[in-house]
Amino acid sequence: MKVKTEYPNQTVVSHFFLEGLRFTAEHPSLFFLLFLLIYSITMMGNLLILITVGCDPQLRSPMYHFLGHLSFLDACLSTVTVPKVMAGLLTLDGKLISFEGCTIQLYCFHFLASTECFLYTVMAYDRYLAICQPLHYPVAMNRRMCAGLAGITWATGAVHSAIHTSLTFHLPYCGPHHIAYFFCDIPPVLKLACADTTTNELVMLANIGIVAAGCLILIVISYVFIAAAVLRMRTAEGRQRACSTCTAHLTVVLLYYVPPVCIYLQPSSSGVGAGAPAVFYTIVTPMLNPFIYTLRNKEVKRALRKLLWPGSPESPARGPPQ
Repeated sequence: MKVKTEYPNQTVVSHFFLEGLRFTAEHPSLFFLLFLLIYSITMMGNLLILITVGCDPQLRSPMYHFLGHLSFLDACLSTVTVPKVMAGLLTLDGKLISFEGCTIQLYCFHFLASTECFLYTVMAYDRYLAICQPLHYPVAMNRRMCAGLAGITWATGAVHSAIHTSLTFHLPYCGPHHIAYFFCDIPPVLKLACADTTTNELVMLANIGIVAAGCLILIVISYVFIAAAVLRMRTAEGRQRACSTCTAHLTVVLLYYVPPVCIYLQPSSSGVGAGAPAVFYTIVTPMLNPFIYTLRNKEVKRALRKLLWPGSPESPARGPPQ
């Protein structure tokens, strides 16, 4: 598990051992099947969204463009954690992860999670323009603007994750090598460092806190203007249509933001027992998002019926929600 290093009387950890989730060791086969089912539903649901958005010409509005990015992020985010969890339920060797593998997993997780955070903010801005400035919306949110905003979210997420990954693994790790968590995340990994981690924890809380709080504040501001615009609408149909698209976005934002607050604002509490909130936003939420965005969206449901049952009668075509 350890190799010699140039520092006297020190060894460097070459592998980590993921302790996994509490209670899963009592019934590993049952939990393996459960996670396999969740992962399968997640991949199929998000893949269906991607195919539907890509194939249906009536789903070409910016909202569905960003929804496609969200589905791809959810599928990748689930893939970063769930297969390793399932491997750990099968054998003890499945709980082992190399130092390099842990680095990659931590980087990919924070890259995808932070990109998703920025994407939710962009989606809120899109809804603000569509509802509050409908006449300027087609010009303000054209294809070039959509591609640029999506690219910025990915690029910013990559830089944000690179900063945290380099700071975390710049520290020496000389033992122990047991991570009291089900994947390589910053708080449980920092506990194993053979150096003072105060600076790292402050940077983590400040950076993640500023990014998350900043995005959340922008989302709240967008929805304050949206709520005011909805109250000014004269028709009940217009209010209902606006609320249906905004409700789905608000739901996934709440599911995304609440659990991480329990983890990153109290890094000392991270451990096997802190896995429940992390399971929710890393494994359960990516599975729920496709359902949240389709159950209340008539356009997506119509496109799905057309994709899955081409011969079925279609409901009257409607344009993308404004």
